[in-house]
Amino acid sequence: MELKEKDVLVVGMGKSGLAAVQLLCEHGARVEACDNRPLEQLKEAASVLAACNVRFTIQSAASFRGRDLIVVSPGVPADLPELKEAQAGGTLVIGELELASWFLQGPVIGITGSNGKTTTTAMTGHVLKACGIPCQVGGNIGTPPTSLVQSSRPGQWNVLELSSFQLETIRRFRAQIGVVTNVTPDHLDRHHTLEAYAAAKARLFENQTAEDYAVLNADDPICLRYAATVRGKTLWFSSSKPVTPGLWFDGENIRLGGEHVIAARDFPLRGRHNLENAMAAAAAAHLAGAPVAAITAALKCFPGVEHRLEFVRAVRGVSYYNDSKATNVDATLKALEAFPGGVWIILGGKDKNSDYRPLREPLQAKAKAALLIGKAAPIIAEHLGNAVRQIPCGDLASAVEIAARDAEPGDVVLLAPACASFDQFESFEHRGRVFKQLVGALKE
Repeated sequence: MELKEKDVLVVGMGKSGLAAVQLLCEHGARVEACDNRPLEQLKEAASVLAACNVRFTIQSAASFRGRDLIVVSPGVPADLPELKEAQAGGTLVIGELELASWFLQGPVIGITGSNGKTTTTAMTGHVLKACGIPCQVGGNIGTPPTSLVQSSRPGQWNVLELSSFQLETIRRFRAQIGVVTNVTPDHLDRHHTLEAYAAAKARLFENQTAEDYAVLNADDPICLRYAATVRGKTLWFSSSKPVTPGLWFDGENIRLGGEHVIAARDFPLRGRHNLENAMAAAAAAHLAGAPVAAITAALKCFPGVEHRLEFVRAVRGVSYYNDSKATNVDATLKALEAFPGGVWIILGGKDKNSDYRPLREPLQAKAKAALLIGKAAPIIAEHLGNAVRQIPCGDLASAVEIAARDAEPGDVVLLAPACASFDQFESFEHRGRVFKQLVGALKE
């Protein structure tokens, strides 16, 4: 679509929306911005919009009428009635990812999944850079896709972490290598059903050709369903059985077919789920041209990702781990798998219509207590029943204080909330930073 002199509305003034505004202005569009919050509450928006000479309005039904194009940020529900009305009237509605794809140069590695996509994205970028393969990393991991357009170039890989919110509004976006780590219930407050959520993830493969690749988890039932419909070639990974073609974990080593990639003892991250992430990243990097020996060397020195099973410090023999990015039940289950027992787990935040009952058995086996915080605390308490000792804490500071008081040497205090953060924090990153500050302030 030619953007010059087109009347474009950008909805949502977070990082993605502001990046979209800037790209649209660079291409000569007449841009207006809206959000359901007043401009005084939007920290960065005022200066960016002023610099671009873009008018801001509070979001209303009138905002959506008479536009040539509407670009929505990932946080804006795609089924918003105003968007449906605009589409029915002939207005093109796309997301920020789709807008970026119109101008992004170079091939794309798109990585999605309910859990592990951030770690896998960061690891893929780390491996490619270590192998001397040109790439840039962004998407849901921090840098909006539209912000990558200017630095993109032919022959350079764009490694993008992609959420279901980003994928549900694509039209022509294409990933030459598409990776799905797993699909488990998440964001049901937005997508309503697991089927709708899985369908949004599946759009990653919608525009692939026979020359493209799908990297899929052979242990995940929904990924197995995806394989029946992808147009490209499939490369598998599995932590439970040999797969062909693909990578698998034999109990001690990751292998690519019959070739050794890395021993579990040489990989720096804890947990079987991180071995799965390593296989997904190694698969994507190998398809992008990285040789196995170089992948091995890069995996051995991967530093990990902040807020993802991140060791904070040990105080009086108690180890503190920040897994603030565990924003759903499956992620919390994976975090628990990394520890043999003695866990004081901090759970709670903003509920996403989740079922917390799958946590009962592992908490009964491994946890000394569940420290409950945030708005979801009563729901979690009801779902857990008497499976584990429950301590209502209200907020994160109280949870850390109680855990520090009662935990014994050898125990683990784990922030793995199984919830979104938006009831008490700006983001999971904000929640993780506050946790680290609280732990940092504990006295030996």
